[in-house]
Amino acid sequence: MLLLMLTLPGAAQRRPASAPSVPQGVTTIRTEIRVQRMVVRVPRAPFASAAYSSPRPLPPIQWVEKHADRCVPIQDLAAVTVTRTDSVDLLLNGGKRLRARLADDCPALDFYAGLYLKPTGDGKMCASRDVIRSRSGGQCRIATFRTLVPAR
Repeated sequence: MLLLMLTLPGAAQRRPASAPSVPQGVTTIRTEIRVQRMVVRVPRAPFASAAYSSPRPLPPIQWVEKHADRCVPIQDLAAVTVTRTDSVDLLLNGGKRLRARLADDCPALDFYAGLYLKPTGDGKMCASRDVIRSRSGGQCRIATFRTLVPAR
């Protein structure tokens, strides 16, 4: 929870003896503001422009799905791409990739602009528990995570 402390003129306040003195005639009040809603935005991964691409296009990478943990630390998320209609691919700090498979009734088409998450108390995004939100307001439940590795 985020707490902000504000000092406003106009009201009296009890100060401990060690507090710095306030000029005579000036009084202060402390007010707490609690921020109860926070959203984390995960941007869409940028595409390489033609100016930076190689003279000969590289073949597309074929990804193989492997077992993955049920939860991912939110702080590890770097970007998102949409390559299939039933899932979104998450790019993690450090170069790893995960595929978040979405519930059956939720296409991934709304996530081309990125996705939004509501942070949880444990700081993780978990399959079968959390939802991702699109910029347009839709939301999808995450069914499972799969680690993506290049095919050999």
